Amino acid sequence: MPGTKFNFKKLFKQIAIFFAILGPGIITGSVDNDAGGITTYSVAGAMYGYGLIWTLIPSFVLLLIIQEMNARMGIVTGKGLADLIRENAGVKVTFFIFIGLLFADIGNTTTEFAGVAGSMEVFGISKYLSVPIVAFMVWILVVKGNYKIAERIFLIFSVSLLTYVISAMMGKPHWTEIGSSIIHPRMDVSTQGIAMVIGIIGTTIAPWMQFYMQSSVIEKGLKMKNYNYTLIDIVVGCVATIVVAFFIIVACASTLHENGIHIEEAKDAALALKPLAGNLASTIFAFGLFIASIFSATILPIATAFYVCEAFGFEAGIDKKWSEAKEFFSLYTGILIVAAIIILLPNAPLIKISLWSQVLNGILLPVVLICMIILVNNKKIMGVHINKPLTNVIGWVAIAILIGLSATLLILPLLSK
Repeated sequence: MPGTKFNFKKLFKQIAIFFAILGPGIITGSVDNDAGGITTYSVAGAMYGYGLIWTLIPSFVLLLIIQEMNARMGIVTGKGLADLIRENAGVKVTFFIFIGLLFADIGNTTTEFAGVAGSMEVFGISKYLSVPIVAFMVWILVVKGNYKIAERIFLIFSVSLLTYVISAMMGKPHWTEIGSSIIHPRMDVSTQGIAMVIGIIGTTIAPWMQFYMQSSVIEKGLKMKNYNYTLIDIVVGCVATIVVAFFIIVACASTLHENGIHIEEAKDAALALKPLAGNLASTIFAFGLFIASIFSATILPIATAFYVCEAFGFEAGIDKKWSEAKEFFSLYTGILIVAAIIILLPNAPLIKISLWSQVLNGILLPVVLICMIILVNNKKIMGVHINKPLTNVIGWVAIAILIGLSATLLILPLLSK
């Protein structure tokens, strides 16, 4: 049957193309579940139980829309988001936006090394050994490796994060309560409650992600003919991101919250799970934290170096040699060194750095989204590939809500005095 044979060939070709294109969406989505994210989700589960799971639904919708816009802009223009912002908003505006993002990302990278240190301490390994070794390994991978090798390693790391599903199931969650919290969402209107919601959104949809996603699409050389496959990659990445976040919250809600145990970081969650859900659940949780921390400690400084260099016209890219992109590799190296040193300082306020870096992400996110929506609707830049009306409505509503939450977070402490 010639027709059947042709269909099999076509299907095989489509699958081959998808696996060749696979990467940017899944990697960008998975990096969301970094040490800061795991800490935020763990604290949310321990503090509020299943009460904030509903926030993952609007986060998923927004994440999907934002990632799609990024990929489309990257494919159509062949330019990174930072490059487009500089060209259309000017150097002064770009400078102030990126100074804020740079400080946030140094805090975020510090959080990743805190995750490395904390997860290894669960296994009895000192941070003075684990952090320098991981920092050096990460540096070697980026500076001496190339994009294809790095991407394959990142995809393996992405799959490893699904271990949190096992950890959550061992906590014997109450599915009826989970369903109820999703159907009947509630919110604690206090400084702490609003900060937690902003933190969850800020870590699920981090500002730096938008720059990395667009840059990775360009680095991979994708074109509009690959758009449908890229969209599938994005959807898979977004689903994986939310699934992992969901099960981290569930793991801590069904064990720590029910037993009235308060935690300050993800390491505390791993240790607290041991007497409640068993050694295996604790080990899996700590292992997931370690993998996520290494993964994000690699990607975050790359993203930061990418968008800063793009914004100010410097060469950037993993596949380039040091001599071809000195500013890119120097900035990448500098971020790693600063973050590692902060972690190794005695009595460094790591918990505050972790949680407030996520809140800062949530506050900076509307600024980045406003820039994105203005750019993606510019016909001179995007031609016929501008946003559809519904996408714009969702985007602007999300921005308005985030600005409202951020303003409330700043105003509430003043009103309580």
